Amino acid sequence: MTHENSSGDLAADRRYQWGLGANERGDFDAARDLFVQTLELAPSWAPGWFALAQALESLGRFDEAIEAYVKTLALDAEDAFGAALCLANLGARAAPKTAPRAYVKTLFDQYAPRFDRHLVESLAYRGPQILAEAVERAAPGQTFAHALDLGCGAGLFGATFRQKARFLTGVDLSPAMICQAQGKGLYDRLAVADLVEFLQAEPEASAGFVAAADVFVYIGDLAPVFSAVSRVLAPGGLFAFTAQDSGEDGFRVGADRRFSHGEPYLAACAGQSRFTVLEISAASTRKDRGVDTPGWVAVLRRI
Repeated sequence: MTHENSSGDLAADRRYQWGLGANERGDFDAARDLFVQTLELAPSWAPGWFALAQALESLGRFDEAIEAYVKTLALDAEDAFGAALCLANLGARAAPKTAPRAYVKTLFDQYAPRFDRHLVESLAYRGPQILAEAVERAAPGQTFAHALDLGCGAGLFGATFRQKARFLTGVDLSPAMICQAQGKGLYDRLAVADLVEFLQAEPEASAGFVAAADVFVYIGDLAPVFSAVSRVLAPGGLFAFTAQDSGEDGFRVGADRRFSHGEPYLAACAGQSRFTVLEISAASTRKDRGVDTPGWVAVLRRI
């Protein structure tokens, strides 16, 4: 991920690009040396510090990596790189409640032009299909007057679900993603917003269905989301989502800077927010380096 095109020093920029190339090749020693040279020329450039931290982590030099992540955060308070997530993964800090907003927005603004192709072709992404099948199991043939697609991205779930919703609303933090979704003509309404803030502004009991396809990998503490969804759903409405499996209770941050959640935690959040669990079952929505990523698909009913 790139965030600033230049450090302001051409020699530093060249070394930084060479370092990124070495990192891609798996030559982490060379990458580390090049990022050190970059920072000698541009010592206050956050991308250089983050790149150095990543190379050091790949080399197993965790204490040094932690120092470099901390320096990154000091130079980039909004945390567009997700350094706080990296620190949590290394056990240097408690996991944040959510991924930094600037990180998610930057990630997906840059990702938007190749999002659909990369997900489907490179990651064998099948989240929308898995989610739609779970909804059909829970409510065969049911349609919804108003459905909300949280973290709608470029509209992959919207394309799968459009026929089941008479009015479909999509919301995403990334303006570039919303532009991609707009171009597909799938949604009746689109909004650029944080999903909890969006839900809190929606009329109470105004939706019959809410979906969150692969959104919770960027949110650790799900209690505020479940509460906000519960308020917006009419009684009897459905809430369907996917999540990564933490293999334990609670939630944690992985090396991929994504959150994963345990099944007991998901069930507890449901119970605390006036939901009945219709299904929480194991499901993998994507592959990571050719291996299925363990996860969950869930459908809840608003009491």
